[in-house]
Parts: sequence; C-alpha cells; structure tokens
Amino acid sequence: MEKKKYSSYAQIEHDLEILKVEKEIHYQRMLLSIEKTKESIIPSKTVSFVETIYDNVFSGSIGTIIKMAIPYVINWFINRKRGY
Repeated sequence: MEKKKYSSYAQIEHDLEILKVEKEIHYQRMLLSIEKTKESIIPSKTVSFVETIYDNVFSGSIGTIIKMAIPYVINWFINRKRGY
C-alpha cells in the first residue's frame, strides 16, 4: 500500500470522515449479523406458542389452584421416602 500525500488539512479531514463512515457501516453489519444469529438460535414462534399455552392453562380459577398445588407437589417429591 502506497502512502498517500496530502496537500491540505481538508483532504485529511475528508479521508477521516470516510473512514469514520466505513467503521460505522462495519459495526452495523456486525450488529445485524449478531441479531440474525440470535434469531436462528432462538425459535421465537415456539417460545410464543409455549407462552400462549402457559397463559391458557394457568388462567382462571383452575390455574390458581394449579399454581397453589405445584409447590406442594414439588415438596412431596423432594421429601418422600425412597422405597426399594
């Protein structure tokens, strides 16, 4: 790469501005690439589907009863005597 010779500060400022814009472009491309990777790893439709099912199951009076019973069931599994 050949060194560039400048004859004025305006030329230097112009090249610095170009480099700044190129840097910002590369940064935005990197962010977009990261977002695409996250979207491909985390299936958002599946997550929203599970959330919908959770909301439907745990809504209303039956949902309240289930929410109250879950800690007791977990506690029972933890504290039960293991029979062989």
